[in-house]
Amino acid sequence: MNIVVQKFGGTSVRNLECQRQVLQKVLRPYREGNKVIVVLSAMTGETNRLLDLANEWTDNPDPAEVDSILSTGEQVSCALFALLLKQQGISARSVLGFQVPIRTDSTFGKARIIDIDVDNNKLTKMLKEHDILVVAGFQGCDENQRVTTLGRGGSDTSAVALAAAVKADICEIYTDVPGVFTTDPNMCTEARKIDRIAYDEMLEMASMGAKVLQIRSVEFAKKYNVTVHVRSTFSNEPGTIVMQEDETMEAVLVSGIAYDKDQARITLEHVTDTPGVSAQIFTPLADKMILVDMIVQNPSKDGKTDMTFTVPRSDVQQTIKVLEKLQYEIGFEKLSSNLNVSKISIIGVGMRNHSGVAARAFQALADENVNILMISTSEIKVTCLIDDKYTELAVRTLHKAFHLDEGEPLEKL
Repeated sequence: MNIVVQKFGGTSVRNLECQRQVLQKVLRPYREGNKVIVVLSAMTGETNRLLDLANEWTDNPDPAEVDSILSTGEQVSCALFALLLKQQGISARSVLGFQVPIRTDSTFGKARIIDIDVDNNKLTKMLKEHDILVVAGFQGCDENQRVTTLGRGGSDTSAVALAAAVKADICEIYTDVPGVFTTDPNMCTEARKIDRIAYDEMLEMASMGAKVLQIRSVEFAKKYNVTVHVRSTFSNEPGTIVMQEDETMEAVLVSGIAYDKDQARITLEHVTDTPGVSAQIFTPLADKMILVDMIVQNPSKDGKTDMTFTVPRSDVQQTIKVLEKLQYEIGFEKLSSNLNVSKISIIGVGMRNHSGVAARAFQALADENVNILMISTSEIKVTCLIDDKYTELAVRTLHKAFHLDEGEPLEKL
């Protein structure tokens, strides 16, 4: 049995006209003789409407009940689309997350799929009885059969998990953009669509805020070797294939430039420099699920050091609150924060085998008088923290420095 998984986001299913366009996309693999699993998000704006409704009823809504409310958005999309399919004489049915079932932990609002061991017998039986299954994205159920939701963009993860479970030939992620670009086209008009990108590159871009794919969906795709095709609902052009890296990918120095303006810098001055102090700082933050990224510790002087790190802007107040309570224990003299920063990253699997990439990036920024506040690196990424007012300039500068605005990206320095 050949199976194709297709996922469509909120803008793709926002009204009847859009769903009719989706119908044409679904009919293509169906007419080619494939079984099709269609994963749908809620209609555009519906999740926010339902969330506002919950907040109208109470100032502190129970997360489990909120998930039950939010999951109805996908339920409506799936049932309506199943009606369109049946109108075409196609054997189809809508399926909710708990009916698959997609099993998750109990972290309501941002649950994680604990495995992709969906009940294959049940799913296979439904596929034998029907040619197309319309599955609600974004949702699952925990061990207590409570409905859970996977967080924003969770339908991507639902689709990839199902594709892995049924060993689908491909997982097509349809969205309102034609694929993955070398950088944000809204910020750099010279941005180009990437034909193929490695899982690791896509993970780095997603971690930097690129909203084409949810990061957990890419993690699933990499772990289970699911080929993902990101493409537009509103055109028939090929999009971007996310796949295992190959030699042609490794030849390209840099595949893309990503940025994240949702950042803040936290600095602890004159921290007592003793063994275990880092754990005293970052363990309480981890317990509060605060994501700490770039970390710089200055050389010790007279038994004191400065510690600087970044967190999401939305977590700044909680970070400050946690650390102020620990000031005596940690032994720092002053805490300061700066919300006017952003991260800029150059990303490419080719960086593993080429030197001089960071130097070129630093020089390009220096030529434009963009000061670098912090630096962090990985095998395939170099990230600079800069003043956020220079974000657009830095993106365009680095995009040009690595020839990403040209037909052939830079393969050597």
